[in-house]
Amino acid sequence: MTASPSLHVFDDPEEVARRAADLVAEAVREGARTVVLAGGSTPRRTYQLLATKPLPWGRVTVLFGDERCVPPDHPESNYLMAKHELLDHVHPGSLHRIPGELGAGPAAARYDAIVRDLSPLDLVLLGMGPDGHTASLFPEHAALLASGYAVAVHNAPKPPAERVSLTLGALREARQVVFLVTGEDKAEALARARRGEVPAGMIPGARYLVDRSTVGRPDR
Repeated sequence: MTASPSLHVFDDPEEVARRAADLVAEAVREGARTVVLAGGSTPRRTYQLLATKPLPWGRVTVLFGDERCVPPDHPESNYLMAKHELLDHVHPGSLHRIPGELGAGPAAARYDAIVRDLSPLDLVLLGMGPDGHTASLFPEHAALLASGYAVAVHNAPKPPAERVSLTLGALREARQVVFLVTGEDKAEALARARRGEVPAGMIPGARYLVDRSTVGRPDR
């Protein structure tokens, strides 16, 4: 990717979710073979809407941008949320969850090989934290400098401290990266991302789908 990031502002989180669901649906219809799901609260509604759309999921491989080092049935598992809201309803052709229960190092090593074989990824959905982190890549954290395709994240500033994330390099290689960002608490982070100061702003060509509350305050 070489294009500049683009910002698309919608009235509210529901509109962001609907546009995101439409975008994923369009990509799948047009032949996307790999779709990377985001964790966190913002994508949940997008997954609910996607679950109602008749799409050729059987030819799609689903992956994840990051995972906490918890079992797959743990309430904090990104996989569990996506399973309940989307995957139990659409049955993708193949699914690769991050086996966080193995621990950050072993899980990252396994996932690195999988993502390497499938890269460049067709469509990656990402969220952004109030600190500007995306996936489990946090500002000024050593994991930002990792090579390869998946990295073990130790001592993350947001609990749980042990995580696995796609690397910045893997995200930059992707054909399409879409951020879903809602809420006034993300406004300062969005401004910093647009200036390239935080991990969420370090992916050239990414598209940001945001609601009005997220851009309601001036850049600082």
